[in-house]
Amino acid sequence: MPELPEVQTVVTDLIAADLVGRRITAARVFWPRTIAAPAPAQFGRRIKDRTVSALGRRGKLIVIALSGGLTLLVHLRMSGRLVLGAAKASPYLRVRLYLDDGRALDFIDTRKFGRFTLTADPGPLLDRLGMEPLDRGFTPARLADCLDGSTRALKALLLDQGVIVGIGNIYADEALWQARLHPARPANSLSKPAVKALHRAIVDVLEQGIANRGTTFSAGKAGFHSANRQAGRNLSAIQVFRRTGQPCPRCDTPIARMIVGQRSTHYCPRCQPPSRAMRCTS
Repeated sequence: MPELPEVQTVVTDLIAADLVGRRITAARVFWPRTIAAPAPAQFGRRIKDRTVSALGRRGKLIVIALSGGLTLLVHLRMSGRLVLGAAKASPYLRVRLYLDDGRALDFIDTRKFGRFTLTADPGPLLDRLGMEPLDRGFTPARLADCLDGSTRALKALLLDQGVIVGIGNIYADEALWQARLHPARPANSLSKPAVKALHRAIVDVLEQGIANRGTTFSAGKAGFHSANRQAGRNLSAIQVFRRTGQPCPRCDTPIARMIVGQRSTHYCPRCQPPSRAMRCTS
């Protein structure tokens, strides 16, 4: 699933490609269930002749502000891609937005999990999301507040978009490895130095992911590619995620895999030892 670095890369590419200021002349919906709201027929009518006034990101959501007070929220989910250009249509094309300069913004989604929401009030969807981990307000003290009140496993808490947004399986595993913290350790068991280490690790792995334009594990149809059809370069920086059995980059111990909160989790048994208080909810 595209996480914060991948979504930010898409947004950055769309801005660089001058999507802001373009008018949507028409829309075609090829897979109606992609449109979460309004009804697909209404979607086409409401978005027609709207101009893109701004582009941004909130967590894993792409936020497209439109003229007339509407906002289009795009959730890529597992395999969604936004592709800008006039290339040949993909067999996995779910939505196409035609632009006034002759280009089209295509939503390509192999697994059909991605969703579009067109709304005049994005607040109810955006306000329930947690802290942005790359904002100035995300400090070790704010992170400590979130951790102190929870007995949940660290990995499960990091994946909770109501607590911290944008972190998924990849960057949670990478941050916990960098901070030398066991994924199943209770969130409220961390010392102040451990909280600072986790905070630093979260920021580091996300900023690295953005600098490398996201992580692409597969060149196939479901692998991450940005709006300009380029794969991310962050795979070479991945230390533990999907590295089961390979030597830890720090200590050569084979990377292990476990399930935390029903999610596949990768860690180093030596660098990330269990704490004394491993009784926690996931």
